[in-house]
Amino acid sequence: MQRIWLVGASEGIGFQLCQRYLQSGCQVIASARSAESHNGLIQLQQQYSSDLFLLNCDVTESDLSDVVKQAWNAFNGIDIWLYNVGTYFPMRMAEWDLQQFEQMNQTNYLGAVKLMIPLQQLANQQQESMQWLWNISLASDFGLPYGGGYSAPKAALMNLAESLQPELAQHGIDLKVINHGFVQTRLTEKNDFPMLGLMSAEAAAERIVKIQASSKFETRFPWRLAAILATLKRLPKSISLSITRKMLR
Repeated sequence: MQRIWLVGASEGIGFQLCQRYLQSGCQVIASARSAESHNGLIQLQQQYSSDLFLLNCDVTESDLSDVVKQAWNAFNGIDIWLYNVGTYFPMRMAEWDLQQFEQMNQTNYLGAVKLMIPLQQLANQQQESMQWLWNISLASDFGLPYGGGYSAPKAALMNLAESLQPELAQHGIDLKVINHGFVQTRLTEKNDFPMLGLMSAEAAAERIVKIQASSKFETRFPWRLAAILATLKRLPKSISLSITRKMLR
């Protein structure tokens, strides 16, 4: 029976993942800012009383070591840590808001850092290997107009994962990243443009559940959007920027 700490479990992909993990017989620590009072999670806890532990976790707080300890002690260890937290505020230049930039940096990047440091220290104490799954975004490939406050910390998290993966593997931690495109959530509801490859949260969660058994470091989907952004990233910047300039509205 796998013990999974799902951070970002209250909405969209996270809530769908929580249900699927419980249905497959896993023990789940479900975290969100208000996990302990979330109606959907409470209903799941009533159905899976011995396998679901609700734990409030606000990744913008400065010290998360106590939260990590509570998650670890819920089922006497953790086999999989899935970081699924994200915040998105699209902004034109006239709408730049420092507080929103800071919030996106805290949730899309620094929250993972603040959790991984105490978590790695606890992982050294258990004999079993551990897996970290970071749900990042295809937006980490290239900064697009109006979305830089979201994509920049996502790119930082991707870069961090690439840096850490070899060393973590030496210490029994298997780090994998998930880079997906547009998913129907409260975040993408803020977009006012056609979203290529838009998928449901249920479909995205179904793909992610299968990733933990994969040997690949990075999983990217849907393929068409992934291919476009990967090409944009590798083109000469003068060409890439001439393309994204056409996205201005």
